[in-house]
Order: sequence, then structure tokens, then C-alpha cells
Amino acid sequence: MAKGAEAMLADLVAANRILGREGILDAYGHVSARDAGDAGDGFFLSRARAPQLVEEADLLEFSLAGEPLAGSAQPLYLERYIHAAIYAARPDVGAVCHSHTPSILPFSVSLTPLRSVIHSARFIGTGVPVWDLAREFPGEWSPLVRSLRYGQSLAAALGDGGIVLLRGHGAVVVGRGPQEVVGRCIAMDRNARVQETAHRLGEYTPLHERECEDPRDPGPPLARDNREWEYFMRRAGLL
Repeated sequence: MAKGAEAMLADLVAANRILGREGILDAYGHVSARDAGDAGDGFFLSRARAPQLVEEADLLEFSLAGEPLAGSAQPLYLERYIHAAIYAARPDVGAVCHSHTPSILPFSVSLTPLRSVIHSARFIGTGVPVWDLAREFPGEWSPLVRSLRYGQSLAAALGDGGIVLLRGHGAVVVGRGPQEVVGRCIAMDRNARVQETAHRLGEYTPLHERECEDPRDPGPPLARDNREWEYFMRRAGLL
């Protein structure tokens, strides 16, 4: 395995542990990644396991159809098609997280849109799409994105953005790699908490459009060092 792929797998394990430790993921939810130099063939995702317990031996490689490349007798995440469809549609994406973060759930069912209100969450932008399976597939109902067809519809709703909400279900956040996805998920949670509190206080001022991140040209992160990743690695007991 190439050195870059080894580092990606190590970051993916860490991302699972960190997002579990920080309350973004609980026993459910999942995060995946693919090698930055291999944006066409597949991706890595754990077998069905609570994210905070994931080890490198749990990681399996999947095709863009959502099936394990080497076959597996292990139980798999039913919603692996979220990851497969997004990677197929977005060659710029190197990591995907699907969560049921409690702070986000109200925005998936409210008429108040989730939008960027703090600078660290500027990737959210001025409005987040909400994907509704029952609306997209009239007459069908599934509590989970358990088919590639559903995953492809969700990927279309995400478009070229960094986040999409699932009505009454949670969120999907994407990034260029596991470290960026971790930062975005934690910023998403903080942003939702601040927005909800500000909304209770009355009128509030979100980030202006030009302060938000352009999904077509996200640019480098605000911090040019690795202090955020190091901080969360230490909190998760990985340093």
C-alpha cells in the first residue's frame, strides 16, 4: 500500500474515534475516505461498528456501487450507498460523514434554514438543502438510505456543496479528506448551537454571502498549521 494511502487509513480511523468522542457520532453514523490519488475506483469504510470503537482492521474497501471489493462476511452499514453515490458524483470529495448529530436535527424539520453564522462554519453557506426521501420517491418510505438509487438522489441534492440535511434523519458532510471532514462536522455542530441560541434571542445576523466559502474554490483552511487536528487527536486519546 502506498504511503499516502496508509496515512489516509490512519486518518480515517482517527476521524471515527474523534467524531465519536466529540458527540457528532454515537453508536450510529459513519465516516469514509478515499485515497486522494485514486478518485475513481472506490473508498474505505468500516464494517458496521460504533465509530468510537473502529480500528484499522475494521476498514473495508468498497466499490462505487456500494459493495465490498473483496467480499465480506462482516455486517455492513446499510447506508453505505450514501458514500458510494457521493464519491461517484464528486471527484473532488475525499471524505464523507453521515451523522445524526442532535443539534442538526431541528434544522432538518424546521422552516428555519441552517446557514453560516460563525466563521469556522463558513462552508455551510447561506442555505442548506434538505433532502426528503418521501418527497423524492412518492409512495415509498424508508427510514434509511439503503439503496444506490436513494444515494444518487441524495448526492444530487448535495450538488457541489459541503453539506446536505436529511429530513428527520441527520446530515451528510463532505470534504477533501478525513481531517477536513472532522473540522467541518465539529464546526457544523457549533454553528447549529449558536444559530438556535441566537434565534431564541430574536433577530440575528448570519455571515454575509461573500464571507461564506465558495464550494467551487474552498481555498486553504483558515489555520495554516495542524493545531485543530492535534487538539482533537489528544482529546480522543490518540496522541
